Amino acid sequence: MILVVLVGGASGTYVATRSTTTTTTSTTSTTLPPTTTVAPATPSFTMSAVGDTDLGDTPQLPSNSIAYFAPVKAALAADIVFGNLEGTMTNGGSSKCGPTSTECYAFRVPPSFAQVYRSTGFTVLNSANNHSYDYGATGEADTSAALRAAGIVQAGLPGQIGVVHTDGVSVAFVDFAPYALTNDMLNFTQAAQLITQAKREAQVVVVYMHSGAEGTTADHVTRATEIYFGENRGNPYEFAHAVIDDGADLVIASGPHVLRGMEWYKDHLIAYSLGDFTNYDAFASVGDLSLSAILHVSMNARGVLESASVTPIAIESGGQAVLDPTHATWAFMNELSTQDFGATAALIGATGRVSVPKGA
Repeated sequence: MILVVLVGGASGTYVATRSTTTTTTSTTSTTLPPTTTVAPATPSFTMSAVGDTDLGDTPQLPSNSIAYFAPVKAALAADIVFGNLEGTMTNGGSSKCGPTSTECYAFRVPPSFAQVYRSTGFTVLNSANNHSYDYGATGEADTSAALRAAGIVQAGLPGQIGVVHTDGVSVAFVDFAPYALTNDMLNFTQAAQLITQAKREAQVVVVYMHSGAEGTTADHVTRATEIYFGENRGNPYEFAHAVIDDGADLVIASGPHVLRGMEWYKDHLIAYSLGDFTNYDAFASVGDLSLSAILHVSMNARGVLESASVTPIAIESGGQAVLDPTHATWAFMNELSTQDFGATAALIGATGRVSVPKGA
């Protein structure tokens, strides 16, 4: 007598066959392998970010503006390349500085320089800073038009969110500075509203802040409101934590013209200042002010940071960025990070990789 029992299950079909005679009984069974469904991989993207960039002030301009970025162009390569545009791209407008002023700085380069940035690889430039209105409304409008014509996404003007689509991921840049002529980081309610809007428009939200005091004594995150030349430059520590609480996935910054440390907050990375990147002799490039960095990150469409690393940069006399074989940036940033953040410090390893928490 042959008895066959078929039992269906989610993991496949189980077949049991029992054979019987008058003398022996044997049982055999076979389990078919389960059907495996492989979930599609979550798309991800790479980004390189640098701090303040300035290619001069008309008529003091590089003789070969494209060559000025040449030493670091390859190191910038990524799906998205971000930088802070310190100044305007215009041939018109009136300077905000008086003719005899010695403590006021206004910068402009020709609108054609937008293509220089694009040829170097930049895809997103920030205008939330204290120089976006250096040449008034004309300078601001000309800058926006020049960036748009070059195919560069702009972010940071009042109410402005820059959105980039790359490798199946949408990334929003919400940029802030402590000024009413930009997205204002002193207005926490407005910041929260902009981040909420950005989360509706994109899968990943990156916040940039241009804040803090300036110079060699401004390399530490004080966790207090920072005042410089009588201006309220915001509280970078408080603001960075607040925007992550509001939904930001990554916070990057510049403005002090010097590097600052990095921190993990709720498994999100905060880079408190990436320093200067290029300045064509507009700012001092001595001592700690000559150290700079390219921050590289890989993130997925859920806003999870998969990896991070830092390329060390040196600013040569005259303001040009070059690769730094001494890696001085790593030790400097690690010292600041450890002193300012202790157990939550984001530290750079011997190969430039940043140790990412397991929960990130």
